[in-house]
Amino acid sequence: MISRLTGAIARAFLVILLVSLPSIILPGAVVGGTEIVAFVAVAAAILTIFEYASQYPSLVEFRFAPPFNRVRFVSLFFTVATLSIIAKGHYEPTTLTNFVTAIGSLIGHSIDFPYSPVRLVVLMMPEGSDPALVDSVRTAAGISYLTSLLSLALFLLALRINRWPRNSGNFNVWINLPMFDPTAGGDVVTRLNNDARFNIILGFLLPFIIPAVVKLASDLVDPLSMANPQTLIWTMAAWAFLPASLFMRGIAMGRVAQMVASKRRRDYAQADKDGDDSLLAV
Repeated sequence: MISRLTGAIARAFLVILLVSLPSIILPGAVVGGTEIVAFVAVAAAILTIFEYASQYPSLVEFRFAPPFNRVRFVSLFFTVATLSIIAKGHYEPTTLTNFVTAIGSLIGHSIDFPYSPVRLVVLMMPEGSDPALVDSVRTAAGISYLTSLLSLALFLLALRINRWPRNSGNFNVWINLPMFDPTAGGDVVTRLNNDARFNIILGFLLPFIIPAVVKLASDLVDPLSMANPQTLIWTMAAWAFLPASLFMRGIAMGRVAQMVASKRRRDYAQADKDGDDSLLAV
C-alpha cells in the first residue's frame, strides 16, 4: 500500500511538472493564464493519485503494464519541453534556444513535403499569415510529429525485447482495460482485434484529418491564435500525441488479443491431453 501510494505521488508530481512546464520555461510576461494552469495541474495530479493509489480499475488503461504509459508520458514531456525552449528563444534567445530552434527548423523543413501531415498543418494557416509564425508552426509540427514516430518505434522495440505484456506479470484485463467489457457479447479475441484495427486506422488518419477539419472550420476556429506560445505548444503537442497514443493503444490491444488467443490454445491443448489421459486410465 505504501509503495503504491509513493509511486502515485511521484507520478502526480511529474504530471504537475508537465502541465506547468511552459509556464516555468517561458518568460512570465508572455504566459498568462497562471490560475488556469495551476487548476489543471492540481486536477491532473489528484486524478493521477487516485488512479495509481487504487488497485481497482478506473479510467487509465494499462496502469500495471509498463512501459505503455511511460513511453507516452516521456514522449509528451519531451515535446512540450522542446517546444517551450524554442518559444522562449523568441523572447530571451540563448545558445540553447538557438541550437534547439535550428534543429527543429531543420526537422520541420525536412518533413514538410507534399501531402505530409506537417504540410497540412502549414496549409491550415490562413493566407497572409506572418511568415515567422508559419515557420514557427512548421517547426513545432515537425518536432511533435517526429517525436510521436520515435515514441512508436520505442514502444515497438519494447514489445520485441521484453515480450510485453508478459514481462509485467499476470496481465489483468479488468484492471488494465477498464473501458473494455469482456462480457459484453461476442468473442473476446475478435472484439480486441477489431478495437485494435480501429485505433490503428484512426491513429494513422488523425494527423491528416485534424488540419483539414480546422481549415474547413476556419470561420469558427482562428488559426492565428497560434501566435500565443502556450496555444502553439499544446496544440501541436496534442495534434501529434493523440494519434500516436491511439496507434500505441491499437498495437497494445492487438498484443493482448494474441496473448488471450495463445492462452486459450494452451488451455484447449491441456484439456485434450487430460481427456486422453483419463481414457487411458480407464
